[in-house]
Amino acid sequence: AQQPGTPLSDQEYHQFFKFLRITIQASTACHLRELYGCKNSLVRRLDEYENHGVIPSGPICSELPGNPFFHNFCAFSLYRCIMKKYFIKV
Repeated sequence: AQQPGTPLSDQEYHQFFKFLRITIQASTACHLRELYGCKNSLVRRLDEYENHGVIPSGPICSELPGNPFFHNFCAFSLYRCIMKKYFIKV
């Protein structure tokens, strides 16, 4: 274990920035969704990519404890964005 207050090791920095880049990309996708909605062509392509080419029509069940049901993929995606839980799956 590293001493508190010391810098990360090279490997730790790699993991830290890898996660940070992924989170920033997810946040950017959420910003697009919030600005343009789920019917926007770019947002739809991202949703298709996430779902192997087909956007689920709904209802959607997720890995979320306590709130596993959404009317459609758009509602599920908006929930992830609002709650900043970018990597929860259906």
